[in-house]
Amino acid sequence: MTAPVLSINGLTKAYPGVVANADVSFDVQQGEVHALLGENGAGKSTLVKMIYGLVKPDHGTMTFQGKPYAPAEPRAARAAGVAMVFQHFSLFDALNVAENVALGMENPPRLADLAGRIREVSETYGLPLDPFRIVGDLSAGERQRVEIIRCLLQDPRLLIMDEPTSVLTPQEVEILFQTLRKLTAEGVAILYISHKLEEIRVLCDTATILRLGKKVATCTPADTTARQLAEMMVGTVLHTPERSGRALGDVALELTELSVRSPSAFGCSLKGISLNVRQGEVLGLGGVAGNGQDELLGALSGELRAAPEMVRMHGKPVGALGPMERRRIGLLCAPEERLGHAAAPDMSLTENAMLTGSLREGLERRGFLDWARAKDFAEAIIARFDVRTPGPGNAARSLSGGNLQKFVIGREVMQRPEVLVVNQPTWGVDASAAAAIRQALLDLAAGGTAVVVISQDLDELMEIADRFGALNEGRLSRIRPTSELNIEEIGLMMGGAHDMEVAHV
Repeated sequence: MTAPVLSINGLTKAYPGVVANADVSFDVQQGEVHALLGENGAGKSTLVKMIYGLVKPDHGTMTFQGKPYAPAEPRAARAAGVAMVFQHFSLFDALNVAENVALGMENPPRLADLAGRIREVSETYGLPLDPFRIVGDLSAGERQRVEIIRCLLQDPRLLIMDEPTSVLTPQEVEILFQTLRKLTAEGVAILYISHKLEEIRVLCDTATILRLGKKVATCTPADTTARQLAEMMVGTVLHTPERSGRALGDVALELTELSVRSPSAFGCSLKGISLNVRQGEVLGLGGVAGNGQDELLGALSGELRAAPEMVRMHGKPVGALGPMERRRIGLLCAPEERLGHAAAPDMSLTENAMLTGSLREGLERRGFLDWARAKDFAEAIIARFDVRTPGPGNAARSLSGGNLQKFVIGREVMQRPEVLVVNQPTWGVDASAAAAIRQALLDLAAGGTAVVVISQDLDELMEIADRFGALNEGRLSRIRPTSELNIEEIGLMMGGAHDMEVAHV
Protein backbone atom coordinates (compact mmCIF):
# COMPACT_ATOMS: atom_id res chain seq x y z
CA MET A 1 0.00 0.00 0.00
CA THR A 2 1.27 3.49 -0.82
CA ALA A 3 1.80 6.08 1.90
CA PRO A 4 -1.41 7.82 3.11
CA VAL A 5 -2.38 11.09 1.51
CA LEU A 6 -3.27 12.44 4.96
CA SER A 7 -2.06 11.08 8.29
CA ILE A 8 -3.50 12.49 11.53
CA ASN A 9 -1.62 11.74 14.74
CA GLY A 10 -3.02 12.56 18.18
CA LEU A 11 -4.91 15.72 17.26
CA THR A 12 -6.40 17.40 20.32
CA LYS A 13 -8.44 20.60 20.55
CA ALA A 14 -10.14 21.96 23.67
CA TYR A 15 -12.43 24.92 24.23
CA PRO A 16 -13.59 26.33 27.58
CA GLY A 17 -15.70 23.62 29.19
CA VAL A 18 -15.40 21.05 26.39
CA VAL A 19 -12.78 18.89 24.67
CA ALA A 20 -13.76 18.88 20.99
CA ASN A 21 -11.11 16.34 19.90
CA ALA A 22 -9.00 14.12 22.14
CA ASP A 23 -5.96 12.29 20.72
CA VAL A 24 -7.56 11.51 17.33
CA SER A 25 -5.45 9.48 14.87
CA PHE A 26 -6.28 7.95 11.47
CA ASP A 27 -5.08 7.82 7.86
CA VAL A 28 -6.78 8.69 4.57
CA GLN A 29 -5.40 6.71 1.62
CA GLN A 30 -4.95 7.77 -1.99
CA GLY A 31 -8.03 7.05 -4.12
CA GLU A 32 -10.17 6.31 -1.03
CA VAL A 33 -13.55 7.66 0.05
CA HIS A 34 -13.12 7.85 3.80
CA ALA A 35 -16.23 8.55 5.91
CA LEU A 36 -15.98 10.60 9.10
CA LEU A 37 -18.97 9.70 11.27
CA GLY A 38 -20.23 10.76 14.67
CA GLU A 39 -23.28 12.13 16.43
CA ASN A 40 -23.78 15.86 16.81
CA GLY A 41 -21.05 17.32 18.98
CA ALA A 42 -18.73 14.35 18.39
CA GLY A 43 -15.98 16.61 17.02
CA LYS A 44 -16.26 16.12 13.25
CA SER A 45 -16.47 19.83 12.41
CA THR A 46 -13.54 20.78 14.63
CA LEU A 47 -11.42 18.02 13.12
CA VAL A 48 -12.00 19.05 9.50
CA LYS A 49 -11.48 22.71 10.44
CA MET A 50 -8.03 21.74 11.71
CA ILE A 51 -7.30 19.88 8.46
CA TYR A 52 -8.46 22.90 6.41
CA GLY A 53 -6.56 25.49 8.45
CA LEU A 54 -9.54 27.16 10.11
CA VAL A 55 -8.59 25.97 13.61
CA LYS A 56 -5.16 25.36 15.15
CA PRO A 57 -4.80 22.11 17.15
CA ASP A 58 -3.57 22.24 20.76
CA HIS A 59 -1.59 19.02 20.37
CA GLY A 60 -0.81 16.44 17.69
CA THR A 61 0.59 16.50 14.18
CA MET A 62 -0.48 15.93 10.58
CA THR A 63 1.39 14.83 7.48
CA PHE A 64 0.11 15.42 3.95
CA GLN A 65 1.62 13.54 1.01
CA GLY A 66 4.50 12.49 3.23
CA LYS A 67 5.41 16.00 4.47
CA PRO A 68 4.65 17.76 7.77
CA TYR A 69 1.38 19.65 7.42
CA ALA A 70 0.13 22.46 9.67
CA PRO A 71 -1.89 25.00 7.63
CA ALA A 72 -2.18 28.37 9.33
CA GLU A 73 -5.21 29.33 7.18
CA PRO A 74 -7.39 27.86 4.41
CA ARG A 75 -5.23 29.55 1.77
CA ALA A 76 -2.29 27.42 2.93
CA ALA A 77 -4.44 24.28 2.89
CA ARG A 78 -5.59 24.98 -0.67
CA ALA A 79 -2.02 25.65 -1.79
CA ALA A 80 -0.99 22.26 -0.35
CA GLY A 81 -3.75 20.46 -2.27
CA VAL A 82 -6.66 20.32 0.20
CA ALA A 83 -10.11 21.55 -0.92
CA MET A 84 -13.39 21.62 0.96
CA VAL A 85 -17.06 21.71 -0.05
CA PHE A 86 -18.97 23.12 2.91
CA GLN A 87 -22.48 22.12 3.97
CA HIS A 88 -23.69 25.69 3.54
CA PHE A 89 -23.09 27.20 0.11
CA SER A 90 -20.83 30.28 0.04
CA LEU A 91 -22.07 31.81 -3.21
CA PHE A 92 -23.29 35.27 -4.24
CA ASP A 93 -26.73 35.03 -5.88
CA ALA A 94 -26.34 38.19 -7.96
CA LEU A 95 -23.08 37.05 -9.61
CA ASN A 96 -22.69 34.46 -12.35
CA VAL A 97 -20.95 31.09 -11.97
CA ALA A 98 -17.58 32.25 -13.33
CA GLU A 99 -17.53 35.34 -11.11
CA ASN A 100 -18.28 33.23 -8.02
CA VAL A 101 -15.50 30.80 -8.92
CA ALA A 102 -13.05 33.67 -9.49
CA LEU A 103 -13.73 35.05 -6.01
CA GLY A 104 -12.37 31.84 -4.51
CA MET A 105 -9.09 31.95 -6.45
CA GLU A 106 -5.85 33.63 -5.40
CA ASN A 107 -4.92 34.75 -8.92
CA PRO A 108 -7.93 34.23 -11.19
CA PRO A 109 -7.36 34.27 -14.97
CA ARG A 110 -9.35 36.43 -17.38
CA LEU A 111 -13.06 35.69 -17.05
CA ALA A 112 -13.29 34.34 -20.61
CA ASP A 113 -10.41 31.91 -19.96
CA LEU A 114 -11.89 30.87 -16.63
CA ALA A 115 -15.28 30.25 -18.26
CA GLY A 116 -13.61 27.88 -20.72
CA ARG A 117 -11.94 25.98 -17.87
CA ILE A 118 -15.23 25.73 -15.98
CA ARG A 119 -16.95 24.27 -19.05
CA GLU A 120 -14.09 21.83 -19.65
CA VAL A 121 -13.77 20.58 -16.06
CA SER A 122 -17.53 20.43 -15.41
CA GLU A 123 -18.15 18.34 -18.53
CA THR A 124 -15.15 16.08 -17.83
CA TYR A 125 -16.58 15.16 -14.43
CA GLY A 126 -20.21 14.86 -15.51
CA LEU A 127 -21.37 18.08 -13.81
CA PRO A 128 -22.07 20.41 -16.76
CA LEU A 129 -22.36 24.11 -15.91
CA ASP A 130 -22.96 27.28 -17.90
CA PRO A 131 -20.32 29.69 -16.49
CA PHE A 132 -22.42 32.75 -17.38
CA ARG A 133 -25.64 31.75 -15.61
CA ILE A 134 -26.60 33.86 -12.59
CA VAL A 135 -26.21 31.76 -9.43
CA GLY A 136 -29.52 33.01 -8.03
CA ASP A 137 -31.28 31.28 -10.93
CA LEU A 138 -29.64 27.90 -10.29
CA SER A 139 -31.23 24.94 -8.54
CA ALA A 140 -29.70 23.63 -5.32
CA GLY A 141 -28.11 20.77 -7.24
CA GLU A 142 -26.53 23.19 -9.72
CA ARG A 143 -25.20 25.34 -6.85
CA GLN A 144 -23.64 22.22 -5.41
CA ARG A 145 -21.91 21.74 -8.77
CA VAL A 146 -20.48 25.27 -8.60
CA GLU A 147 -18.93 24.53 -5.20
CA ILE A 148 -17.47 21.23 -6.42
CA ILE A 149 -16.08 22.65 -9.68
CA ARG A 150 -14.54 25.54 -7.74
CA CYS A 151 -12.66 22.91 -5.71
CA LEU A 152 -11.72 20.76 -8.71
CA LEU A 153 -10.13 23.72 -10.48
CA GLN A 154 -7.57 23.69 -7.63
CA ASP A 155 -6.52 20.15 -8.68
CA PRO A 156 -6.83 18.87 -5.09
CA ARG A 157 -5.30 15.67 -3.74
CA LEU A 158 -7.71 15.64 -0.79
CA LEU A 159 -11.34 16.77 -1.11
CA ILE A 160 -13.37 17.25 2.09
CA MET A 161 -17.15 17.11 1.65
CA ASP A 162 -19.57 18.07 4.45
CA GLU A 163 -23.15 16.74 4.01
CA PRO A 164 -22.94 17.08 0.19
CA THR A 165 -26.24 15.31 -0.59
CA SER A 166 -28.51 17.15 1.85
CA VAL A 167 -30.12 19.25 -0.91
CA LEU A 168 -30.08 16.76 -3.80
CA THR A 169 -32.71 14.49 -5.35
CA PRO A 170 -31.90 10.74 -5.55
CA GLN A 171 -31.08 11.19 -9.24
CA GLU A 172 -28.65 14.05 -8.46
CA VAL A 173 -27.06 11.97 -5.70
CA GLU A 174 -26.24 9.23 -8.20
CA ILE A 175 -24.63 11.78 -10.56
CA LEU A 176 -22.53 13.10 -7.67
CA PHE A 177 -21.43 9.59 -6.71
CA GLN A 178 -20.34 8.91 -10.30
CA THR A 179 -18.22 12.09 -10.16
CA LEU A 180 -16.63 11.08 -6.85
CA ARG A 181 -15.81 7.61 -8.18
CA LYS A 182 -14.13 9.21 -11.19
CA LEU A 183 -12.06 11.40 -8.88
CA THR A 184 -10.94 8.48 -6.71
CA ALA A 185 -10.01 6.53 -9.84
CA GLU A 186 -7.61 9.40 -10.57
CA GLY A 187 -6.07 9.07 -7.10
CA VAL A 188 -7.92 11.87 -5.29
CA ALA A 189 -8.69 11.08 -1.64
CA ILE A 190 -12.10 12.12 -0.31
CA LEU A 191 -12.99 12.72 3.33
CA TYR A 192 -16.78 12.45 3.44
CA ILE A 193 -19.09 13.61 6.26
CA SER A 194 -22.75 12.59 6.18
CA HIS A 195 -25.55 11.47 8.46
CA LYS A 196 -27.08 9.42 5.62
CA LEU A 197 -25.73 6.04 6.60
CA GLU A 198 -27.05 4.04 3.65
CA GLU A 199 -25.17 6.44 1.36
CA ILE A 200 -22.04 5.86 3.44
CA ARG A 201 -22.44 2.10 2.96
CA VAL A 202 -22.76 2.49 -0.83
CA LEU A 203 -20.00 5.05 -1.41
CA CYS A 204 -17.30 4.84 1.25
CA ASP A 205 -14.37 2.44 1.50
CA THR A 206 -13.53 3.11 5.16
CA ALA A 207 -15.22 4.85 8.07
CA THR A 208 -13.68 6.47 11.13
CA ILE A 209 -16.19 6.94 13.95
CA LEU A 210 -15.93 9.66 16.60
CA ARG A 211 -17.80 9.80 19.88
CA LEU A 212 -17.46 12.67 22.37
CA GLY A 213 -14.34 13.86 20.59
CA LYS A 214 -12.53 10.51 20.58
CA LYS A 215 -12.01 7.96 17.84
CA VAL A 216 -13.94 4.84 18.89
CA ALA A 217 -13.89 2.64 15.78
CA THR A 218 -12.75 2.12 12.20
CA CYS A 219 -14.76 -0.14 9.90
CA THR A 220 -15.65 -1.04 6.33
CA PRO A 221 -19.14 0.45 5.76
CA ALA A 222 -20.14 -2.10 3.11
CA ASP A 223 -19.67 -4.87 5.70
CA THR A 224 -21.61 -2.99 8.39
CA THR A 225 -25.35 -2.28 8.61
CA ALA A 226 -26.65 1.27 8.93
CA ARG A 227 -27.99 0.39 12.40
CA GLN A 228 -24.56 -0.90 13.48
CA LEU A 229 -22.93 2.31 12.24
CA ALA A 230 -25.46 4.42 14.13
CA GLU A 231 -25.02 2.41 17.33
CA MET A 232 -21.23 2.75 17.13
CA MET A 233 -21.72 6.51 16.81
CA VAL A 234 -23.99 6.85 19.86
CA GLY A 235 -22.65 3.98 21.98
CA THR A 236 -26.08 2.57 22.72
CA VAL A 237 -28.97 0.70 21.14
CA LEU A 238 -30.77 2.79 18.50
CA HIS A 239 -34.53 2.99 18.85
CA THR A 240 -36.54 3.18 15.64
CA PRO A 241 -39.51 5.59 15.69
CA GLU A 242 -42.81 3.77 16.23
CA ARG A 243 -46.03 4.79 14.53
CA SER A 244 -48.98 4.06 16.76
CA GLY A 245 -52.37 3.53 15.19
CA ARG A 246 -54.37 6.73 15.34
CA ALA A 247 -57.74 7.91 14.15
CA LEU A 248 -57.74 11.14 12.17
CA GLY A 249 -59.92 13.99 13.35
CA ASP A 250 -61.34 17.05 11.63
CA VAL A 251 -59.41 19.21 9.17
CA ALA A 252 -57.13 21.44 11.27
CA LEU A 253 -55.31 23.35 8.53
CA GLU A 254 -56.52 24.11 5.01
CA LEU A 255 -54.89 26.05 2.18
CA THR A 256 -56.99 27.17 -0.77
CA GLU A 257 -55.27 28.45 -3.92
CA LEU A 258 -52.50 29.94 -1.77
CA SER A 259 -50.43 32.30 -3.91
CA VAL A 260 -47.70 34.45 -2.35
CA ARG A 261 -44.94 36.47 -3.99
CA SER A 262 -41.46 35.68 -2.69
CA PRO A 263 -39.82 38.66 -0.93
CA SER A 264 -36.47 37.63 -2.43
CA ALA A 265 -35.43 38.43 -5.99
CA PHE A 266 -34.09 34.89 -6.23
CA GLY A 267 -36.87 33.24 -4.24
CA CYS A 268 -39.74 31.13 -5.51
CA SER A 269 -43.30 32.50 -5.38
CA LEU A 270 -46.14 30.15 -4.42
CA LYS A 271 -48.66 29.42 -7.17
CA GLY A 272 -52.13 28.18 -6.28
CA ILE A 273 -51.30 25.70 -3.51
CA SER A 274 -54.23 23.81 -2.03
CA LEU A 275 -54.06 21.13 0.67
CA ASN A 276 -55.56 20.08 3.97
CA VAL A 277 -54.20 18.38 7.08
CA ARG A 278 -56.35 16.59 9.63
CA GLN A 279 -55.89 16.29 13.37
CA GLY A 280 -53.54 13.37 14.04
CA GLU A 281 -52.09 13.36 10.52
CA VAL A 282 -48.50 13.87 9.35
CA LEU A 283 -48.32 15.44 5.89
CA GLY A 284 -44.92 15.26 4.21
CA LEU A 285 -43.89 17.87 1.63
CA GLY A 286 -40.69 17.22 -0.34
CA GLY A 287 -38.78 19.23 -2.86
CA VAL A 288 -35.31 20.26 -3.91
CA ALA A 289 -34.14 23.38 -2.03
CA GLY A 290 -35.38 26.66 -3.51
CA ASN A 291 -38.72 25.46 -4.85
CA GLY A 292 -40.92 27.39 -2.42
CA GLN A 293 -40.29 25.67 0.91
CA ASP A 294 -39.21 28.83 2.74
CA GLU A 295 -42.06 30.82 1.22
CA LEU A 296 -44.60 28.17 2.23
CA LEU A 297 -43.36 28.16 5.81
CA GLY A 298 -43.46 31.98 5.81
CA ALA A 299 -47.05 31.96 4.54
CA LEU A 300 -48.03 29.49 7.28
CA SER A 301 -46.14 31.21 10.10
CA GLY A 302 -47.57 34.64 9.22
CA GLU A 303 -44.25 36.17 8.18
CA LEU A 304 -45.69 36.41 4.66
CA ARG A 305 -49.30 37.58 4.54
CA ALA A 306 -51.91 36.08 2.25
CA ALA A 307 -55.57 36.79 1.60
CA PRO A 308 -57.46 35.75 4.80
CA GLU A 309 -59.41 32.92 3.16
CA MET A 310 -56.32 31.30 1.59
CA VAL A 311 -55.23 29.93 4.99
CA ARG A 312 -57.82 28.47 7.35
CA MET A 313 -57.42 26.89 10.76
CA HIS A 314 -60.37 24.87 12.03
CA GLY A 315 -62.38 26.50 9.26
CA LYS A 316 -61.61 30.08 10.29
CA PRO A 317 -59.61 32.39 7.95
CA VAL A 318 -56.19 33.26 9.39
CA GLY A 319 -54.26 34.32 6.28
CA ALA A 320 -54.05 37.95 7.41
CA LEU A 321 -52.89 37.18 10.97
CA GLY A 322 -49.29 37.83 12.03
CA PRO A 323 -46.94 35.27 13.65
CA MET A 324 -47.86 35.96 17.30
CA GLU A 325 -51.60 35.86 16.60
CA ARG A 326 -51.15 32.49 14.88
CA ARG A 327 -49.09 31.18 17.79
CA ARG A 328 -51.82 32.26 20.17
CA ILE A 329 -54.35 30.02 18.40
CA GLY A 330 -51.91 27.08 18.19
CA LEU A 331 -50.31 27.35 14.74
CA LEU A 332 -46.56 27.00 15.37
CA CYS A 333 -43.69 26.85 12.88
CA ALA A 334 -40.00 25.93 12.98
CA PRO A 335 -37.99 27.31 10.02
CA GLU A 336 -35.06 25.64 8.27
CA GLU A 337 -32.42 28.27 9.03
CA ARG A 338 -31.35 27.64 12.60
CA LEU A 339 -29.11 30.61 13.33
CA GLY A 340 -30.69 33.95 12.59
CA HIS A 341 -34.23 32.76 11.87
CA ALA A 342 -35.13 29.99 14.30
CA ALA A 343 -32.72 31.26 16.96
CA ALA A 344 -30.89 34.51 17.72
CA PRO A 345 -27.19 33.53 17.64
CA ASP A 346 -25.90 35.73 20.48
CA MET A 347 -28.86 35.24 22.80
CA SER A 348 -28.83 32.52 25.45
CA LEU A 349 -30.98 29.42 25.19
CA THR A 350 -33.18 30.86 27.92
CA GLU A 351 -33.69 34.03 25.89
CA ASN A 352 -34.37 31.98 22.75
CA ALA A 353 -36.94 29.93 24.68
CA MET A 354 -38.62 33.20 25.65
CA LEU A 355 -38.72 34.46 22.05
CA THR A 356 -41.31 31.96 20.84
CA GLY A 357 -42.60 30.49 24.11
CA SER A 358 -43.69 33.63 25.91
CA LEU A 359 -47.36 33.38 24.96
CA ARG A 360 -48.11 29.66 25.20
CA GLU A 361 -45.84 28.95 28.17
CA GLY A 362 -46.96 31.97 30.20
CA LEU A 363 -43.48 33.47 30.34
CA GLU A 364 -44.74 37.05 30.56
CA ARG A 365 -47.23 38.61 32.93
CA ARG A 366 -48.66 42.12 32.65
CA GLY A 367 -45.83 43.25 30.42
CA PHE A 368 -43.01 41.76 32.52
CA LEU A 369 -40.88 38.81 31.44
CA ASP A 370 -40.67 35.88 33.86
CA TRP A 371 -37.05 34.82 33.44
CA ALA A 372 -37.19 32.13 36.11
CA ARG A 373 -39.96 30.32 34.24
CA ALA A 374 -38.16 30.89 30.94
CA LYS A 375 -35.04 29.23 32.38
CA ASP A 376 -37.14 26.29 33.60
CA PHE A 377 -38.66 25.96 30.11
CA ALA A 378 -35.21 26.01 28.47
CA GLU A 379 -33.93 23.40 30.94
CA ALA A 380 -36.93 21.18 30.21
CA ILE A 381 -36.20 21.36 26.47
CA ILE A 382 -32.50 20.56 27.06
CA ALA A 383 -33.37 17.55 29.22
CA ARG A 384 -36.12 16.05 27.06
CA PHE A 385 -34.29 16.45 23.74
CA ASP A 386 -30.78 15.66 25.04
CA VAL A 387 -29.33 18.99 23.94
CA ARG A 388 -25.57 18.87 24.57
CA THR A 389 -24.74 22.20 26.22
CA PRO A 390 -23.25 23.31 29.56
CA GLY A 391 -26.54 25.01 30.41
CA PRO A 392 -29.40 27.34 29.39
CA GLY A 393 -27.20 30.39 29.83
CA ASN A 394 -25.04 29.44 26.85
CA ALA A 395 -25.48 31.36 23.60
CA ALA A 396 -27.27 29.63 20.73
CA ARG A 397 -24.21 29.99 18.47
CA SER A 398 -22.12 27.95 20.95
CA LEU A 399 -24.09 24.77 20.15
CA SER A 400 -23.25 22.42 17.31
CA GLY A 401 -25.72 22.60 14.44
CA GLY A 402 -27.42 19.35 15.38
CA ASN A 403 -27.81 20.27 19.05
CA LEU A 404 -29.27 23.66 18.16
CA GLN A 405 -31.70 21.87 15.83
CA LYS A 406 -32.81 19.64 18.71
CA PHE A 407 -33.38 22.72 20.86
CA VAL A 408 -35.36 24.57 18.18
CA ILE A 409 -37.64 21.62 17.39
CA GLY A 410 -38.04 20.76 21.06
CA ARG A 411 -39.02 24.34 21.89
CA GLU A 412 -41.98 24.17 19.47
CA VAL A 413 -43.00 20.57 20.27
CA MET A 414 -43.18 21.29 24.00
CA GLN A 415 -45.62 24.16 23.45
CA ARG A 416 -48.34 21.61 22.54
CA PRO A 417 -49.33 23.08 19.15
CA GLU A 418 -52.60 22.31 17.43
CA VAL A 419 -50.81 22.60 14.08
CA LEU A 420 -47.03 22.30 13.78
CA VAL A 421 -45.15 23.10 10.56
CA VAL A 422 -41.46 22.16 10.50
CA ASN A 423 -38.96 22.72 7.68
CA GLN A 424 -36.02 20.27 7.61
CA PRO A 425 -36.57 18.95 11.17
CA THR A 426 -33.54 16.62 11.18
CA TRP A 427 -31.17 18.46 8.81
CA GLY A 428 -27.58 17.93 9.99
CA VAL A 429 -28.73 15.79 12.92
CA ASP A 430 -27.21 12.39 13.75
CA ALA A 431 -29.17 9.14 13.51
CA SER A 432 -30.04 8.91 17.20
CA ALA A 433 -31.20 12.55 17.45
CA ALA A 434 -33.10 12.24 14.16
CA ALA A 435 -34.96 9.20 15.51
CA ALA A 436 -35.83 11.13 18.69
CA ILE A 437 -37.12 14.14 16.74
CA ARG A 438 -39.19 11.96 14.42
CA GLN A 439 -40.64 10.10 17.40
CA ALA A 440 -41.58 13.44 19.01
CA LEU A 441 -43.42 14.47 15.82
CA LEU A 442 -45.24 11.12 15.68
CA ASP A 443 -46.17 11.43 19.36
CA LEU A 444 -47.57 14.92 18.69
CA ALA A 445 -49.71 13.52 15.89
CA ALA A 446 -50.85 10.66 18.12
CA GLY A 447 -52.05 13.31 20.56
CA GLY A 448 -54.17 14.99 17.87
CA THR A 449 -51.80 17.63 16.46
CA ALA A 450 -51.82 18.17 12.70
CA VAL A 451 -48.15 18.01 11.59
CA VAL A 452 -46.68 19.31 8.32
CA VAL A 453 -43.10 18.16 7.67
CA ILE A 454 -41.23 19.93 4.86
CA SER A 455 -38.08 17.94 4.18
CA GLN A 456 -35.50 17.02 1.56
CA ASP A 457 -34.82 13.74 3.39
CA LEU A 458 -36.98 11.29 1.47
CA ASP A 459 -36.35 8.41 3.86
CA GLU A 460 -37.64 10.62 6.66
CA LEU A 461 -40.84 11.44 4.80
CA MET A 462 -41.45 7.81 3.91
CA GLU A 463 -40.91 6.85 7.55
CA ILE A 464 -43.26 9.29 9.29
CA ALA A 465 -45.66 10.85 6.75
CA ASP A 466 -49.16 9.53 6.06
CA ARG A 467 -49.41 11.45 2.77
CA PHE A 468 -46.85 13.10 0.50
CA GLY A 469 -46.74 15.99 -1.96
CA ALA A 470 -43.82 17.55 -3.84
CA LEU A 471 -43.03 21.24 -4.34
CA ASN A 472 -41.55 22.26 -7.67
CA GLU A 473 -41.19 25.88 -8.83
CA GLY A 474 -43.76 27.00 -6.26
CA ARG A 475 -46.41 24.48 -7.30
CA LEU A 476 -47.62 21.42 -5.41
CA SER A 477 -48.09 17.97 -6.87
CA ARG A 478 -51.14 15.84 -6.27
CA ILE A 479 -50.94 14.61 -2.69
CA ARG A 480 -50.82 10.83 -2.40
CA PRO A 481 -50.60 8.29 0.44
CA THR A 482 -46.95 7.41 1.09
CA SER A 483 -47.89 3.72 1.06
CA GLU A 484 -48.48 4.07 -2.71
CA LEU A 485 -45.05 5.59 -3.45
CA ASN A 486 -41.42 4.54 -3.67
CA ILE A 487 -38.25 6.65 -3.41
CA GLU A 488 -37.74 6.82 -7.18
CA GLU A 489 -41.28 8.13 -7.79
CA ILE A 490 -40.84 10.73 -5.06
CA GLY A 491 -37.52 11.83 -6.58
CA LEU A 492 -39.19 12.31 -9.96
CA MET A 493 -42.01 14.30 -8.37
CA MET A 494 -39.47 16.54 -6.63
CA GLY A 495 -37.70 17.12 -9.93
CA GLY A 496 -40.98 18.08 -11.62
CA ALA A 497 -40.75 15.21 -14.11
CA HIS A 498 -44.41 14.31 -13.73
CA ASP A 499 -47.50 14.62 -11.59
CA MET A 500 -47.00 18.33 -10.96
CA GLU A 501 -50.52 19.53 -11.64
CA VAL A 502 -51.77 21.93 -8.99
CA ALA A 503 -53.42 20.00 -6.19
CA HIS A 504 -57.01 20.49 -5.11
CA VAL A 505 -57.29 18.25 -2.09
